[in-house]
Amino acid sequence: MPTFKTERRVPFKAAQMYALVADIERYPEFLPLCTGLKVMSRGVDAGGAEQLTARMSVGYKSITEAFTTRVTLKPADSRIDVAYLDGPFRHLDNRWLFIDEDKGSVVDFYITYEFRSAMLGLLVGAMFDQAFRKFAEAFEARARVVYGPPAA
Repeated sequence: MPTFKTERRVPFKAAQMYALVADIERYPEFLPLCTGLKVMSRGVDAGGAEQLTARMSVGYKSITEAFTTRVTLKPADSRIDVAYLDGPFRHLDNRWLFIDEDKGSVVDFYITYEFRSAMLGLLVGAMFDQAFRKFAEAFEARARVVYGPPAA
């Protein structure tokens, strides 16, 4: 099962990076492969964390797919968990952690996935891997747009 994990040090505070990742409606503006995103519902789980059900559309050349996830926002823990609900995957699990450091923060990104269709996995698997590698970069670039240059 393909898995990708990265820790990226960025010159922005953990709360700033968390806010960018939690603002999922903006993903089509800057995230690789994301062609659309709709929040279908919002609520609060038993533990008090905000939960969103969202449908993301992704595309590359002539291949387009959409999938639905449950996004659990935990600002007190600087954590965002994404659980797969429906779409072209057999499995998808995604987690973000944000850790403050003296000169910025660490963005910890983890994802594991498996397509239902072996053919789709062959067609877009390598492209997905490349996109995941660019996610952290895309969020750092977005931080520079939203927050301006980091403080020296």
